[in-house]
Amino acid sequence: MNNFKEIAPDTIKKNVFQAIGKEWMLITARDGDKVNTMTASWGGLGVMYGKNVAFIVVRPQRYTREFIDRSETFSLSFLDKSYRKILNYLGTVSGRTEDKIEKSGLTLLQEDATPYFGESRQVFLCNKLLRQPLMEGSLLMNNLDSNFYPNKDYHILYIAEITKALKATR
Repeated sequence: MNNFKEIAPDTIKKNVFQAIGKEWMLITARDGDKVNTMTASWGGLGVMYGKNVAFIVVRPQRYTREFIDRSETFSLSFLDKSYRKILNYLGTVSGRTEDKIEKSGLTLLQEDATPYFGESRQVFLCNKLLRQPLMEGSLLMNNLDSNFYPNKDYHILYIAEITKALKATR
């Protein structure tokens, strides 16, 4: 089912605001022989340290965060709108309590030991460059803290080099 071709990250034409914020993405990482994933709608793409990068933010209590922290790599998988129910499921059920990847019916693939999903239309394989917890007092607009962090469970920011960009060929 590996129907992907490698493309240069800077040739991507998809609107990243739409792809991440409205259509969502899966963040997937491996820890030994276990893989976990989560749905995310916050993050971005850009250039940092002279590299094409992705940045994601993950709350500390998310199970996938443990996988990201224990691995040098993770993937970002973008699926089309027909997978919306699955994306919702993968974002609301914890991999601590069930094998949600198996229950999702998605096909787990890997490249260079980094897991991703065969049903994706676009995949970024990422190598972590930076991990930085957000902290109380670091948000500059007053209402951000009260609106998004009433429990003080500040996201952890990850910046990662996009080492490969894969596009579905089907």
